[in-house]
Amino acid sequence: MAYLSNLDNWLVVLATIAIVSICVGLHYEVLSLCNRYLPTLSYRRRPRVLILICVVLLAHIAEIWVFGAGFYLLAGNEALGGVVGLPTADLPDFVYFSAITYATVGFGDAVPVGAIRFLAGVEALTGFVMITWSASYTFLEMQRDWSR
Repeated sequence: MAYLSNLDNWLVVLATIAIVSICVGLHYEVLSLCNRYLPTLSYRRRPRVLILICVVLLAHIAEIWVFGAGFYLLAGNEALGGVVGLPTADLPDFVYFSAITYATVGFGDAVPVGAIRFLAGVEALTGFVMITWSASYTFLEMQRDWSR
């Protein structure tokens, strides 16, 4: 519990809750729009599936950028920690770190230190959940589309 006694740690926890909420809300809305509009498209099966995959990939990329921006903003405060191993502390580097964390790749070239590790751990879990949510929805959409 000593971890949560520091105000800086609470700031990271609150930022993590906000970032995850934004990403889950975004993902829900994207899949909801796909569910509403994909069946109305007069395209054949393949273009509908391709549209779905492209839209879902764009949603994941947007979510990676949201997490990357969160890391960038939090790492601006040295008391919250940072990411060791990034060439610079620029937004694109944090987006790269976010992408390897979100996709649970974890190359090992960039490592979070300090309280910001909490955000990294939760991002890996969130990314895994968002990817499996997308895969489940894609399966259901293909099953519905191909059973016609």
